[in-house]
Amino acid sequence: MNLLDRKKAIPILLGDTDRFLIISGLAGPAKDIGFLTKESSNTFLFGGAMGGALPTSLGLALARPKDTILCVSGDGDVLMSMGSLATIATMKPKNLIIICVDNSLYLETGGQKSHTGLGVDLDVVSQGCGFLKTKTITNEDELLQGARLVNNNFNGPTFILLKVNQLKPPQYSRNWNASQAKIKFRQNLLK
Repeated sequence: MNLLDRKKAIPILLGDTDRFLIISGLAGPAKDIGFLTKESSNTFLFGGAMGGALPTSLGLALARPKDTILCVSGDGDVLMSMGSLATIATMKPKNLIIICVDNSLYLETGGQKSHTGLGVDLDVVSQGCGFLKTKTITNEDELLQGARLVNNNFNGPTFILLKVNQLKPPQYSRNWNASQAKIKFRQNLLK
């Protein structure tokens, strides 16, 4: 199967990133989102805290019901916090979209094959947790359908599994000062 290139697929899937509050998982997704947004004030990138993106996104969605919360995470990060998928599905925040960028690798720790490369289907897992809106994207037609789902997310939570090839994410040198990143994101929320 010829999977999508994350560098091309993610911008198409997300469109205008200014309309979201974005929480990004670590490794590849942090580079994807950092490169795309240049770490704008509506963006918080995780680093070194595997499994933190989903529960943080849930808390933000519950605290900010009038904002659309976008969680962009990787397969390793989602695998680390599968219990959070169940909690999100039972809490049902209507304003939360989760995009799992699945390359079947643990990029953060050296590129070992992840469980999704061994047969775990995170779309099926999310459905089993109770997500009513899910979509797996493996080709350009499905990518356009997924972009429509992201653009019309009025009754989430939504789980999108974006299957990408194993090419590296964009080169991006991010701000690793966690205090600065937190303060910038918090100040944006307090506007």
